[in-house]
Amino acid sequence: MILTVTMNPSVDISYPLEEFNLDTVNRVAKVSKTPGGKGLNVTRVLKQLDDEVVATGLIGGALGTDIKEKLLQTGIKNDFFEISGETRNCIAILHEGNQTEILEKGPTITKSESENFLKHFEELVKNENTKIIAISGSLPDGLETNYYSKMIGICEKYEKPVVLDCSGKALIEVLKNNYKPKVIKPNTEELSQLIGKDVSKNPNELKEILKDKLFEKIEWIIVSLGADGAFAKHNDKFYKVNVPKIEVVNPVGSGDSTVAGITSAIHENASDETLLRKANVLGMLNAMEKLTGFVNLDKYEELFKKIEIINL
Repeated sequence: MILTVTMNPSVDISYPLEEFNLDTVNRVAKVSKTPGGKGLNVTRVLKQLDDEVVATGLIGGALGTDIKEKLLQTGIKNDFFEISGETRNCIAILHEGNQTEILEKGPTITKSESENFLKHFEELVKNENTKIIAISGSLPDGLETNYYSKMIGICEKYEKPVVLDCSGKALIEVLKNNYKPKVIKPNTEELSQLIGKDVSKNPNELKEILKDKLFEKIEWIIVSLGADGAFAKHNDKFYKVNVPKIEVVNPVGSGDSTVAGITSAIHENASDETLLRKANVLGMLNAMEKLTGFVNLDKYEELFKKIEIINL
């Protein structure tokens, strides 16, 4: 079983408009409201792959109840921890080929909620059915920047691997800590923030950067390069992943779909090449669809064969 973690979930509301007019009324004919947050995007893709998955995280209020009900309607098991605050809305206005987003901050987590979630999380992690944990997204207000480090420490206690997709201070704290995830998945911009200088997509430069002590004891580092594929380090091996050109419809959630592929492949004890192919195919498949966290698996094999893995 795969456990996914979304600490700051949302109800994602999509307003498609032919034209967006400021300072007046805009009427929307078709509105979609879906459970959102990076970890829940990962969850949806894992469900489409028929992996056994359970979603957890912090959730509260009527919107939180709505998220749980919608997940159950699609057959996704969940075991969230209830908080006193209200889960947030995130609004995307799709207009004239653009996407304008209005993102609520979300609830502030109390000290007791912070402490009690770790107990809840430990119960889920130590379950013998739980084989791997995927942690994605930002931390809500009220949680310390080293909170993910504490969660990874719990996972290490029970020898359960972690795929971590986060950025900023939370990721820096993890890299400084003794407890390490099995996988991190930064893009070049996030990598630049970590090392304090601009990073190019040059494989030789990336190879030297990932040898830095900052990344010691992290088994897999997979750097997203967008349309240029990916660069990966697995222990002392380096890979460049080249991907075919595709027609991009909606790139939002492609990184989360990639995380789902990484997690699923590790869960299956896949080879390095299979892991990298699966992760990148799912990222591309998501980008080819309108819906976030959705992949058309009919196109999976075709794209899988077109990906090129180069050993460096």
